[in-house]
Amino acid sequence: MSNDEKARALGFNHVALEVGDIDAALEFYGRIFEVKLRGRGPRMAFIDMGDQFLAIAKTDKTHRDAERHFGLVVDDQAKALSAAEAAGAEFVGGTHNDFLDPWGNRFQVVEYGKIQFTKTKPVLEAM
Repeated sequence: MSNDEKARALGFNHVALEVGDIDAALEFYGRIFEVKLRGRGPRMAFIDMGDQFLAIAKTDKTHRDAERHFGLVVDDQAKALSAAEAAGAEFVGGTHNDFLDPWGNRFQVVEYGKIQFTKTKPVLEAM
């Protein structure tokens, strides 16, 4: 199949996380990051984080992520990690960059100056 026959992924629209309690999740994430509530339903909430959003879905069957995670770029890694510790996050992975929320979702927090991969040149030029 040639590239002309394939759709090109342009970026991520959002990440969806499963939590046991929407209100507790909003409070937990709000203690660590600057977030803005975009929308809310009985079993879903949406919070803006940078130029994307995080979808939070209520479920009765949360699980602990081992290696599956998403990397979140912040303006101050030390501040975010300190806030995560104060919020009761469990640090995993041995680097002190990765932590679990109370429902087992794994976050990795980095700064642009310290990341292995950055946005592509066309994306950076469009910003």
